[in-house]
Amino acid sequence: MPGCALPDGRCGRIGTPCRSGRCIARTVHRLHDRRWRDKLGLFAVEGEDLVDAAAAKPVDVLRVGEDVEPRLLADVATAGHPPRVIAVYRREDLPPWEERPATLALWRLGDPGNVGTLIRTADAFGAAVALSPGCADPTSPKALRASAGSIWRVPLGTWEDVGGTRVALEAHAGRPLASLDLRGRVAFLLGAEREGLPPEAVRELDATIPIDGAESLNVAASGAIALYEWRRQTQIESSPPRHGERSNQP
Repeated sequence: MPGCALPDGRCGRIGTPCRSGRCIARTVHRLHDRRWRDKLGLFAVEGEDLVDAAAAKPVDVLRVGEDVEPRLLADVATAGHPPRVIAVYRREDLPPWEERPATLALWRLGDPGNVGTLIRTADAFGAAVALSPGCADPTSPKALRASAGSIWRVPLGTWEDVGGTRVALEAHAGRPLASLDLRGRVAFLLGAEREGLPPEAVRELDATIPIDGAESLNVAASGAIALYEWRRQTQIESSPPRHGERSNQP
């Protein structure tokens, strides 16, 4: 496991060396593993843009040339190109769960890139995200890169938190999404990449996104289209009539 020691034996931390048993490089490397993130309640963020997007004070910050030697960050980073900064944060500082008009409810999505992308999509539309057991960890390095900082603005909950009208997005079943009335509080249920949603997943409606050519859509694309259609319908409902048009209201 990587440590702070450089090839010449010096600690790679500039200024105050790490204390015995408190090696920051070892801690960051451990946070690549979900078991350690769960145990410590911490996660590591790589890169200047993601660290700048953080809405909480970090537990520790490692900056190339200021806090650590470049070799140290290169050894513990997961990105293809070593970042200039890595920061460690507490999971408890992420936004708490709150109900929003729309929710993306993810059932056993195993790809952290999809989970992060859907968090970013939810942020774009002011939605929340709920995760079932078995979902990829949204604080994993790949999910954090895909969320592009949105992890700090989107409330994350559990499958049990899902409320409103549950609309299951299916590849080859249900009514066309645009034909459904999506006004009011709604939750879009998105199933695992290969298996989809199980029959026992409680829902009020089944919906499909009509496509030509490809057999199915990527789950992250489906979530984005669903939120776009929800936003389209809610904007139509709330928009005042244009000049010269008559309102449909009595």
